[in-house]
Amino acid sequence: MKNILFILLLTASSSCLVAQSDSSDVYYKKGITEHDARRYMVAYNYLQKAVELKPDNGDALMALGRAAVELRKFDIARNAFLKGLELKKNDVNAVENVANLSFSLRKWNDAIEYARKMQVLKSDKNANYIIGKSYYELEDYGQAYKHLSTAFEEDPKNAEIPYLIGKGFIDMSNYKAAAPFMEQAVKLDTTNARRVYECALTFSAIPDEKSAIKYFLLAAKRGYKTDNDYFENLANSYIATGQAQEGIDLMKSLLEKKPADLVLLYNIAEAHFKTGKYNEAIDYWDRILVSDKTNARALYMIGLSYQKKGDTAKGQQLCDKAIEMDPSLAKMRQKKQGMGL
Repeated sequence: MKNILFILLLTASSSCLVAQSDSSDVYYKKGITEHDARRYMVAYNYLQKAVELKPDNGDALMALGRAAVELRKFDIARNAFLKGLELKKNDVNAVENVANLSFSLRKWNDAIEYARKMQVLKSDKNANYIIGKSYYELEDYGQAYKHLSTAFEEDPKNAEIPYLIGKGFIDMSNYKAAAPFMEQAVKLDTTNARRVYECALTFSAIPDEKSAIKYFLLAAKRGYKTDNDYFENLANSYIATGQAQEGIDLMKSLLEKKPADLVLLYNIAEAHFKTGKYNEAIDYWDRILVSDKTNARALYMIGLSYQKKGDTAKGQQLCDKAIEMDPSLAKMRQKKQGMGL
């Protein structure tokens, strides 16, 4: 009797599993139909049900992943493809999806792992780009350069690739190496004003101020917000290339907006000093001292300006007083004397 009951229970259990499997296939087919009709939410619900009824339904898992992508449910999509890959280990589409979804979700190590699997499966679509950018985000600039260089050979119109290579060199403070890549990115994408501005800053850091001015002006033409920082950087580049008056005029305009900016006051004073306008330089350094009487450097430069004007005694007295306030300025005096200033 017990054996008969056991057999009956086993039969019932098997029948239940078959019924669940059949139901899973029914929901899977409905899901596919809805997906093909672009009714992604309905498809997603059917496919979820198909997977609930039969967790090892590989086709349903893959389809669920695709529907989740359409609904921008990226975490769910990635998990569905990962589970699908446990059943279909070399499914190229699933590997590509996991690589791209990991990349989008900033799971850089996973993105690298599955992009490498793409290459093994001879599906090289964006693989080097995914690997290269992931290494860049992980601050492994050597591997990033290697893979991004290959990616650029594969897709020479993708402006982000030379931009990322350039950014890698910038992060390593190698501005000369960065500049050609930043420039290349600008030439490939004529609409990205932010990159044009970053290109200008890169040239300024070399320093190649003539090229910097070119790209500062181009950034503004392409729509970059010309805020105070923009004009200050442009002004400094003008002054560095000997176009002092253009730079001074810009800085004075900025000073109307930021009248208490001590750095800006110092830069304007220094620009006047470099162009031999010592009275104007003294006026601006005096304005610094009004706000900060302990600013020994400003006092020292006033003294130096008086010496340049020919009032050596007064200038020397002010410089000595500044050195008393800040003994490190003695080195500045030696440097200035060595330069004939």
